[in-house]
Amino acid sequence: MNYIKVVFLGLFFTLSSFTVFHKYYVSVTQVNYVPEEKAVQIISRLFVDDIERALQNNYNDTLVIAGKNEPEIVNTYLKKYFNSRFSVKINGQSSNINFIGKEYDGDIMKCYLEIPNVSQVYSFEITDAILFDIDDSQKNIIKTNINGKQKSFILDTDSKKKVLNFN
Repeated sequence: MNYIKVVFLGLFFTLSSFTVFHKYYVSVTQVNYVPEEKAVQIISRLFVDDIERALQNNYNDTLVIAGKNEPEIVNTYLKKYFNSRFSVKINGQSSNINFIGKEYDGDIMKCYLEIPNVSQVYSFEITDAILFDIDDSQKNIIKTNINGKQKSFILDTDSKKKVLNFN
């Protein structure tokens, strides 16, 4: 049943990305462990208006993103915002997450993150409270591909963390 919810929310997120206004608060984050590169690669997809509002509320109330004159400080704010609300522990150890950059796809912002120097993954703990400060109904869908095993789950304001074991 949980799988059906994840598929439905993923489909809705994709379809609703074609509208300017949305009434559902959803993000989708894909986490892939790439053993050949000894890295965990993460892509987080967020609605531009939601992340803009979060950055305005936390750092600069006049900030406008995704425009031709987007200030360079946006990446600094994004990195700071992710560092305060998104964390990963691999094999019980906190991981340093590198913010690689972002790009826009219509009204979606894709944020690229990476955890380097990961030789093996036995356990994976993720905390994702991105945009929970903007709306209490925010849902963060997490899709993982770790050690060839795909898992999906939803995090919300009542459940911000998930631990996966790969023994």
